[in-house]
Amino acid sequence: MAVIDSLLKGYPIGLLYFVKTADGRYEVLDGQQRITSVGRFLTEKFAFPGVDGFERNFSSLPADQRAKLLGTRLTIYVCEGGESEIKEWFKTINIAGIPLNAQELLNAIYSGPFVTAAKEEFSNSMKPMLQKWKAYVRGNEKRQEILAEALRWVGRGDIDGYMAKHRFDEGIGELKAYFSTVIDWAATVFKGVEDEMCGLEWGRLYETYHANAYDPEAVWERVRTLYADEFVKSRKGIFEYVLGGEKDTRLLDVRVFEPKEAKAVYARQMADAEKKGVSNCPLCAVGHDANAKRIWKFSEMDADHVAAWSKGGATDISNCQMLCRTHNRAKGNR
Repeated sequence: MAVIDSLLKGYPIGLLYFVKTADGRYEVLDGQQRITSVGRFLTEKFAFPGVDGFERNFSSLPADQRAKLLGTRLTIYVCEGGESEIKEWFKTINIAGIPLNAQELLNAIYSGPFVTAAKEEFSNSMKPMLQKWKAYVRGNEKRQEILAEALRWVGRGDIDGYMAKHRFDEGIGELKAYFSTVIDWAATVFKGVEDEMCGLEWGRLYETYHANAYDPEAVWERVRTLYADEFVKSRKGIFEYVLGGEKDTRLLDVRVFEPKEAKAVYARQMADAEKKGVSNCPLCAVGHDANAKRIWKFSEMDADHVAAWSKGGATDISNCQMLCRTHNRAKGNR
């Protein structure tokens, strides 16, 4: 509505940038939202509050206001040329203060039927599926950010290469199918939606784990349990942790022992080691090599869970032991 209000008041609505395609058509590079707003109003898609306070669509506006809208002159720049020329043009208008992003640049470079169809599918704010998509994909569809993620998934990270390969395709069947497959897989494996699911690398997760069989009920129950665990610091890592069979606790950034806790345990183990004449690393002490009686400095040891966190052990001083770094690394989640 702000665009219509500006036009009726005679205010400028900014520069509009187009790219001329090889077949003589024009692709919007910047200004799609403004153009769409004007087009939707002129075709009676929404009403606008008139000066008398009543909602009016285009046909019910006073004649002078209709004429003003139809007679508005817009300032449009058209970019033509090869890929290298468009890239340089992009740098120039960015310097001039037009904040185009990387995907908008690629849309300009590879303008053609593929980009036209892709933008129609992924840049339409009225798309019924958009709400579902945004549970998994972060970004503004009007700035081509949903499209960028869809291309990143299907192109295995190489958006530029994928667009170059498919530039002259008349349809986007593979792109749509792959994007839908990834979203549907995520929605099937995880029965619910959490905020931290938005923006995960779902394309990579799909490629890595989609061949595995999962029980959605069990998966979601485990997710909820981990969400409630006070020792889990990274909720974003929960989903891949569960998908991967709960092997890599680094994904969860499980809370470590505080320095004061580690120092207290170190002092306790030192006293016990001096009394028994053995190493202050309990695993070294039961060995038969040269380290069986070695006394390690605090800086040479790590605080470790006696009972692994992944097996129910709490990050509590009663479950803490100091191990030399060699033994701590070898112990893992055991």
